[in-house]
Amino acid sequence: MNEFNIVLAGIGGQGILLAAEIVGAAAVRDGLNVRVSEIHGMAQRGGAVVSNVRLGEKVLSPTVLEGQADVLLGFEPLETIRNLGCASRRTLVLMSDERVPPAELALRGIKYPSLKEVIDRIKSFTEDVVVVEARRLAEEAGSSLAQNSVMIGALAGTGRLPVKARILIEVLKELVPEKHVSTNVKAFKLGYDSVRKAYKEV
Repeated sequence: MNEFNIVLAGIGGQGILLAAEIVGAAAVRDGLNVRVSEIHGMAQRGGAVVSNVRLGEKVLSPTVLEGQADVLLGFEPLETIRNLGCASRRTLVLMSDERVPPAELALRGIKYPSLKEVIDRIKSFTEDVVVVEARRLAEEAGSSLAQNSVMIGALAGTGRLPVKARILIEVLKELVPEKHVSTNVKAFKLGYDSVRKAYKEV
């Protein structure tokens, strides 16, 4: 495999950097060359956070170039839209449906777009869009804070990620605080199963 590029986008407090760390560490354990970069907007809860994870033999730079993402993993719809520059027709956009309106919208009197409007915007870049009920599944697992594990599981469930699901779970167990491990493993599996149903042919 020459390269596989993932862009994780959302806001502070959603566990994006931990998710990127889990994917990157699991890829290394699975024998892949890995580069990870982090881009913070506002370094606080609610600020924009983007992380790039690049896997493959020919990967040297940690940054995913415009139009080069294989997967855009969107933890928040508006932040997903903001990072569509990395997408192309071949990109899979895997997005959480939970909308977290930024304060700037309210201050400027701008209405947050509907989920349909967000999806329509994404489809001007790629038709390959999968929406994940991340909050609902995380709460089913036992904590709304486990949405990042739902999203990693969903990514594994697409069959696109060149990293074994069992290795992702192994690394998740090591990097998540011990008292939250069972909840996060359940969240991973719920995310995996929810998307796997749509990818039975993979």
